[in-house]
Amino acid sequence: MLVGVDLGFPNFDGDLHELGLLAQTAGLEPVARVTCKRKAPDAALFIGTGKADEIKMLALETGATEVIFDQSLSPAQQRNLERHLDLPVNDRTLLILEIFGQRARSHEGKLQVELARLQYMSTRLVRRWSHLERQTGGAGVRGGPGEKQIELDKRMIGEAIKRTKERLVKVKKQRQTQRKQRERRNSFTISLVGYTNAGKSTLFNALVKARAYAADQLFATLDTTTRQLYLGESARSVSLSDTVGFIRDLPHGLVDAFAATLQEAVDADLLLHVVDGSNPDYLEQIEQVQRVLSEIGAAEVPQILVFNKLDAIDQDSLPLQLRDMFELKDAFDGSGKSVDRVFVSAKTGEGLPQLRELLSARATSLPPG
Repeated sequence: MLVGVDLGFPNFDGDLHELGLLAQTAGLEPVARVTCKRKAPDAALFIGTGKADEIKMLALETGATEVIFDQSLSPAQQRNLERHLDLPVNDRTLLILEIFGQRARSHEGKLQVELARLQYMSTRLVRRWSHLERQTGGAGVRGGPGEKQIELDKRMIGEAIKRTKERLVKVKKQRQTQRKQRERRNSFTISLVGYTNAGKSTLFNALVKARAYAADQLFATLDTTTRQLYLGESARSVSLSDTVGFIRDLPHGLVDAFAATLQEAVDADLLLHVVDGSNPDYLEQIEQVQRVLSEIGAAEVPQILVFNKLDAIDQDSLPLQLRDMFELKDAFDGSGKSVDRVFVSAKTGEGLPQLRELLSARATSLPPG
């Protein structure tokens, strides 16, 4: 069962469409959707007792075996809801972590997901150890329920986090070495960024004739792939990297954990910001990507907006020309700057010659690095 709480924020997904897609990507089947309005989250149950009772009844009627919230829950709220509903309760953050855990393929990707998962678990230990409540503290001390075991588990997770961070530092050093080698080769670097499912991997494959995994689902690509792209117009090759997609309310733990992967975007000479031009919420998705780019220090990297899925845009909404300018706003201060925009269909190839022409012009006018 999917649950969303409208707290008055402008990006509330009233249909829980994106949460439903996330659930399906994780291998779950949504059987019911519940939304409600609140001025502020309830401290104990996030949604209040009345709505919790309603969800419990609906879960019995629909046969739901798990409840997923579109917002992040505190450990206490999650524990209280599970006791009240007699069902496992998880939030958007854990759902994204689960998907990342299923999809990561490279050694680096697996390490990054493991770190984010450990950091998430370290705050949730208290709700997973009800079977230890018979235990007490050490001799002569009245400890809390399961105190010794919880402290032991916290220490084990703390040590695992430390080890994983150390291994990620080594991977990051290897990436920096590879980057320096590219710089010595006088290579112009381009990174594909964008909201998840905007078609980055399909565009990547179309440009470099690669076979990177591409599918109509959220987070189809998690590991950065880099290939050489030959631009005949400028008679030079550039490095093109496909990166992980961004999403609304991306868990900060994942932003931190994927810093090494997203470093490709920070160090790029140019960003191809891929947008699903057929999505009615594309403006909000652009804003979310700009927000994450600012968080990782890539807001100042030059961009070209690539409005993909031209073949899926309604006939009456088709652009008059395939190339124009777009006013890109800063996610935090609202200031704007004009950037090149190209409409393409990575699926049919329409607009790709115009994009390659623009990339050639950029590659020859801007010095690498």
